[in-house]
Amino acid sequence: MNTDPPSGPLEKHVITDDVHYVGRLVEGDAVFMDTRSEGQGEPVKLVAGRVNTARETGLNLAVATMVPGELARIEVAPRYGFGVAGSFSFPTVPPHAGLVYELELLDYEEVDEDARVGSMLFEDRLEAAERRRAEGNALFKAGDGEMALRRYHLALSYLDADLLMQLEGRHLDAAQAIRAPTLSNVAAVLLSQRDWAAAAAAAGEALAMGVEAARPKLLYRRGLARRALGQTDAAVEDLHEAARLAPGDGLVRRELAEAKREQREILIPSFPLWLLPRFEPRHNSITPNEVKEMVGLLGFDSLDALIDATVPASIRREGVMELANSHPDGITESAFIKEFRALAEQNKVASSHIGMGYYGTITPPVILRNILENPGWYTQYTPYQAEIAQGRLEALLVFQTMVSDLTALPLANASLLDEGTAAAEAMAMCSALARGKKPRFLVSERCHPQTIAVVQTRAKGLGLEVEVGDETGFAFDDTTCGVLLQYPATDGSVRDYAELAAAAKAAGTKVVVATDLLALAALAPPGEWGADVALGSAQRFGVPMGFGGPHAAFLACREEYKRVLPGRIIGVSRDSTGTPALRMAMQTREQHIRRDKATSNICTAQALLANISAMYGVYHGPEGIARIAQRVAGLAGVLAAGARRLGLEVGADPFFDTVRITIPDADALVRAGHEVCINLRKLDGATVTVALDETCGLAQVDALLALLNGGAAPDFDAASLAADASTGIGGAARSSPYMQHPIFNSYHTEHEMLRYLKRLENRDLSLAHSMIPLGSCTMKLNATSEMLPITWDELAALHPFAPASQTAGYAAMFEALAQQLAEITGFDAVSLQPNSGASGEYAGLATICAYHAARGDAHRRVCLIPVSAHGTNPASAAMCGLRIVPVGVDKQGNVDIEELRAKAKEHEKELAALMITYPSTHGIYENGIDEVCDIIHAAGGQVYMDGANMNAQVGLTAPGLIGADVCHLNLHKTFCIPHGGGGPGMGPIGVKAHLAPFLPSNPVVPTGALPNFKSDEQACGAISAAPFGSALILPISYAYITLMGGKALANASKLAILNANYMAKRLEKHYNVLFHGPNGTCAHEFILDIRPLTSSSGIEAEDIAKRLIDYGFHGPTMSWPVSGTLMIEPTESESKAELDRFVEAMIGIREEIAEIESGKADRANNVLKHAPHPAHVVMADEWDRPYSRDKAAYPAPWVRQSKFWPTTCRVDNVYGDRNLVVRMPDVPETPAGTRGAEVVAP
Repeated sequence: MNTDPPSGPLEKHVITDDVHYVGRLVEGDAVFMDTRSEGQGEPVKLVAGRVNTARETGLNLAVATMVPGELARIEVAPRYGFGVAGSFSFPTVPPHAGLVYELELLDYEEVDEDARVGSMLFEDRLEAAERRRAEGNALFKAGDGEMALRRYHLALSYLDADLLMQLEGRHLDAAQAIRAPTLSNVAAVLLSQRDWAAAAAAAGEALAMGVEAARPKLLYRRGLARRALGQTDAAVEDLHEAARLAPGDGLVRRELAEAKREQREILIPSFPLWLLPRFEPRHNSITPNEVKEMVGLLGFDSLDALIDATVPASIRREGVMELANSHPDGITESAFIKEFRALAEQNKVASSHIGMGYYGTITPPVILRNILENPGWYTQYTPYQAEIAQGRLEALLVFQTMVSDLTALPLANASLLDEGTAAAEAMAMCSALARGKKPRFLVSERCHPQTIAVVQTRAKGLGLEVEVGDETGFAFDDTTCGVLLQYPATDGSVRDYAELAAAAKAAGTKVVVATDLLALAALAPPGEWGADVALGSAQRFGVPMGFGGPHAAFLACREEYKRVLPGRIIGVSRDSTGTPALRMAMQTREQHIRRDKATSNICTAQALLANISAMYGVYHGPEGIARIAQRVAGLAGVLAAGARRLGLEVGADPFFDTVRITIPDADALVRAGHEVCINLRKLDGATVTVALDETCGLAQVDALLALLNGGAAPDFDAASLAADASTGIGGAARSSPYMQHPIFNSYHTEHEMLRYLKRLENRDLSLAHSMIPLGSCTMKLNATSEMLPITWDELAALHPFAPASQTAGYAAMFEALAQQLAEITGFDAVSLQPNSGASGEYAGLATICAYHAARGDAHRRVCLIPVSAHGTNPASAAMCGLRIVPVGVDKQGNVDIEELRAKAKEHEKELAALMITYPSTHGIYENGIDEVCDIIHAAGGQVYMDGANMNAQVGLTAPGLIGADVCHLNLHKTFCIPHGGGGPGMGPIGVKAHLAPFLPSNPVVPTGALPNFKSDEQACGAISAAPFGSALILPISYAYITLMGGKALANASKLAILNANYMAKRLEKHYNVLFHGPNGTCAHEFILDIRPLTSSSGIEAEDIAKRLIDYGFHGPTMSWPVSGTLMIEPTESESKAELDRFVEAMIGIREEIAEIESGKADRANNVLKHAPHPAHVVMADEWDRPYSRDKAAYPAPWVRQSKFWPTTCRVDNVYGDRNLVVRMPDVPETPAGTRGAEVVAP
């Protein structure tokens, strides 16, 4: 008989079979079991013929086709017998053994699990419950826990809670006497299935009944479950009581002894931490007992043995990392908060009037609490799965609409990294629109200096000539691709650029305008006077300065430029039912599709901050925004009037919020301001600028006037000037309306705003709901203690160009964090400036290019990149002007070393770098990585290591140890900065000593290699606008590293590897795991090949990802790095119970695919092709699908406990790109009482 899974349906359903058999080995003919001679000679029970035939294999499958009295000889292949481990029950069965059964089917019983019990008498219920429990016991003894569990639940259904509530006295006692041991049996099965939490809950429910006879077993089983959950103290209590009640039970005594031993071990880490709760077990979610169990499943005797078999010995790190400000065993959360508060208080919060694109703002508390401090918002991922991301997609669409309205340009993206980067991206747009044939780009000297610096750095790789000068003297010709203007200018002036724009347009030159959203509420918008592109920062819309970031930059343009617009774009589409739905539009422009031909290398942007700014606009509305703008402009007008009254020369009108004042000694005035905690900007030796913002009032103007008056209050005050002073806007005022969509005019009370934010949040799946197993994305815990400091004023309220005397706390943290990252990476120096992973790639390659140029090797312009690399790699190389030469990979996904050697030799004279990811993008530690580095170095190149997979390196190896010269770190992956639904991120780079002098700098605050920065004379340029990038979120990574310590960080890497291998092992029976290392293991992620299932069933990777939504999970990474696959990365922060739930979901989906393969389900009309299933579809009056509503919505038991409903059916991406709508759509008339402003009905 064939014991492979059937291709068609079985003839029977859920059968209990009584059989006798003799079991022999194929080789040697030794008998390992004869049921007639064992025990009492009773037949054994087998369960066969389940409805879900994909789960039937081996002996059970063969029995399912037999009839009573029939004899059969059954040969069972090793994988359906006892597999690679052999049998513990039958020691004579070795590993990889083939088996032969001579079997007789005596009888069978079909189980009716749908029997109605409502009309049964009490005594009949008792008898039925006891009978089903006995059947369950027999099934469990026969090894079929799944069917046993069904019998036990059937038994419990006869004595359910509704019945118990009606009982009392002896009837209640009789019912509980059966229900309690049945729950104990349930706990036993769940323990065997390693569902520890459910086992503990079942035992606890039974214990609450007070059935004394069942107490010892129940306490023992709950103790086992609690021990496995890491609840050691509670486990000891349970087992101690069980031993008291059953003093002769040796098994209980042994478990109690083991639990007590673990309890002692937990209490004895190094002094003085042994009395305090360490942070590691809060982050690393696998308990010691679970580790033993999981490595055992993998065939290893310890976690270290697994790591030894996985990470090549030649690159292994020895010893514990020595990290600044960190104990090797980490510190407690309370200790860290106390210590870090003291560090932060070294910063001095002054009244900032520096401006330059960074301003004080007030974050509405309802937004602060419900977005910035809310893990339901900040732990989301980039909205690749639109059906479970409609909330943040709408918020980003609101952002785009707001930006489009204020700039008067029809098309806006969903944020960029910062204003300087946005200007550089706009320059690249201009060059692309000119097809690279216009090499000049003009920049007004009135732009912010940091913006000019970032543009100049980017221009090197694009081959553009940047000319900075007075825009009034610009001449446009057929060599000029674009011009960049600042509006208002960096000195506060507001100029009429209409004539200049017309002249540029006549010459075919694109006009780019860096601007300010609040100013555009008062000033004529760029789109109305001829701008082609407008950009800037949305920071002052509710996002604190944060010493430079993170902030959402914006970029808006004319619609005909949509194909070259960088960054994410949110568009309106429809789902499979025709209902409006949102998704990311035009993804074919992006790096993961077009690679080196992409419009940008941008991957992570600033989604969380864009959401905050968008909701700031919603909360205030156009009238509120106008009031804030007019108030700021009015305060600037009062200051200007007061300065003139003091006899000082003030810049001419028009101006918005920044007043230019001429004084005898600018340096002296700025120093005097520092003495009284007021920061001004020195424009030149005789000029300062003073910027006003939303946080200012008349009292602040009085303080500024006193400062301008030599420190003494003048004989007038701001209030006396206010009545007669006017704003400096004059004839530049805006007349056109903006933000007229109902979304900006509906939620101005806190109750309404709170409910809108909650509706948006509830549409999105985040880590607050379940694991997000996206491969190469590292969605790990973002601990609350790590997040707390970002809201402290000592960190959030600082301007990035504040004097060093006010930023000592930040400086100390930067030094410590740089040392930590240098130690972790094995490098000598670090730059903290890049504010995304893609920005880190660009910075690393720019550093390499600067190094080569300094050595007279500027001709080295070839970059070798494996074809399996992430799309940002070739996109970043192209941005640096490098010529990309691809390198192939072998069938195991490893870099083809011989091809690499040949191409390195071929391009030896011009080789700049190799970009490589380690472990590989296929989730494998490649042997020979050190040889790869040697090949590149021998050819004169540098090795750039992509840090995307650093979560499998920390503490185990290091880029510097492997041989890399530079590596970027995704702090939003490996080091716990949350992804924020698509940003913020941070991408610091580490380098070897010879590259340190070339690290990025800043034109306002000199910076470069840390720790111990010395100079920046050879810097590659400015990569980000702020000197330390998105400085406000760096404390998150500093907190994580400091809390964990060197040992726990290394253990996190080990557990990430264990979790991935455990899941891969459990799933390999159901899916093809595509790549393995030399010893059959993977790194921290693995790939499932869906292509064979597509051939057999028509089901694709996307279908599985969408069906996972019905199970409550975000889908894995789809079709990367191999098309038609799923890449899964669990991280160290997920519990074993969560891993098991995901595995069971994937197994359940495989069974659904088997129904298609067998013909039971239609290839086109099935539960996967229709997934996901939102509530309004499941609960519709009509249901015409060939599967039940229950199957659609509740495919697994745990889903009923906490169902996450998708908002829409599957979104139609093609329709959205063909009918591009990137603004909030017009709202039709809606019935009274409905919320018609929103895209997706709540």
